Amino acid sequence: MISVRLSKELEEKINSLSRHNNITKSDIVKIALEKYIEEMEKKTKPYELGAEFFGRYGSGKGDLSETYKKKVREKLNEKNTH
Repeated sequence: MISVRLSKELEEKINSLSRHNNITKSDIVKIALEKYIEEMEKKTKPYELGAEFFGRYGSGKGDLSETYKKKVREKLNEKNTH
């Protein structure tokens, strides 16, 4: 069970909807929350937006993150020898 504090205006609107549509206030709140949750679940997450591109344009060298220091050192040494 959840207790919720509502503004006077919102409470009046729910009361009016309840009387007009012959539905309980609890049912109105439940329906509204279900719709809100559905909409939030539909929103695409950032990872999902780019998932098809991740790893798509790789260098083909699987050890770059492990050997980057060595590669940088080699490049610096190349510049210093010229």
